[in-house]
Amino acid sequence: MRNAPSAEDIARMYRQMLVVRAVEEQLAVLHRQGKTRGPIHTCIGQEAAGIGATAPLEREDVVTSTHRGHAHFVGKGLDLRRVLAEIFGRVTGYCRGRGGHMLVASAADGLLGGNGIVGGGIPIALGQAFGFQLDGSRRVAVAIFGDGAAQEGTCHEAMNVAGLWKLPMVFFCEHNLYGLTVHARYQSSVPDLHVRAAGYGMPGVMVDGNDLLAVHGAMRDALDRARRGDGPTFVEAKTYRMTGFSTSDMGGYQPEEEMREWAARDPIARTRALLATMLDESSLEAVERAAAEEVEAAFAQAMADPFPDAAELDAPEYAVAEARP
Repeated sequence: MRNAPSAEDIARMYRQMLVVRAVEEQLAVLHRQGKTRGPIHTCIGQEAAGIGATAPLEREDVVTSTHRGHAHFVGKGLDLRRVLAEIFGRVTGYCRGRGGHMLVASAADGLLGGNGIVGGGIPIALGQAFGFQLDGSRRVAVAIFGDGAAQEGTCHEAMNVAGLWKLPMVFFCEHNLYGLTVHARYQSSVPDLHVRAAGYGMPGVMVDGNDLLAVHGAMRDALDRARRGDGPTFVEAKTYRMTGFSTSDMGGYQPEEEMREWAARDPIARTRALLATMLDESSLEAVERAAAEEVEAAFAQAMADPFPDAAELDAPEYAVAEARP
């Protein structure tokens, strides 16, 4: 495989996947204890898609995320303590505790934000890609979204413009088979969404979203294409969320047999098995300990951080535009 990730690279991504899984499992526990506000949307079972999609990005590249974006936040290199502080409404969070878990953003890290609006991040990434093209930059904008958002008009409009203008953009669809509680077969006229890309003048690629290296390779090729000026790519990663839509979801609509089939394809177990062919057991255990220690420390620090001062609650939020000659 051209430019295949090294064992060290895969171990780093494995650690990130473990961090995401552990964070979300702990958040689910804390939600049941009443220590979080509002529902938490987890990506348990989708970690290879989120980490594999963001790992090949350069720091200057930008991403728009979703309501299910913890893997994207970690993969883009955000500080875990500050992500958790944002979720717990602490002043040390990326948005000073005002955004919550769906709306984490850090322009300095190339994360243009999660979004509580289904498909809402896609046109934002499109606009940023247009800006990069106008500047003659080699930077790429990546819109990450789910199969539900792929049915939205914003997705199709953005794909049309990106294909027409050959914008430096990647459309990355985490196809987890369910939009809220409804199976994709009842929402889409085609089972494989990447076939739509041809209608917008761009390549469409489908990968096993639970195969870390397959996702990484597809994204690397799409990013290379965008940097060459050849335009956008639509990458469809077939994956599955092993939990409900959110912590407020009562469940019961995912067939048990379907759940068992996808559990057997758990991306973390598969990545560990791959690494076991490259590293000895003690090295694997060291990676796993490091991930657990990172999560424990981040939770402890974030939950000890202060809440914002009530006097600042009405302070305006705005971006300062840089004047151009």
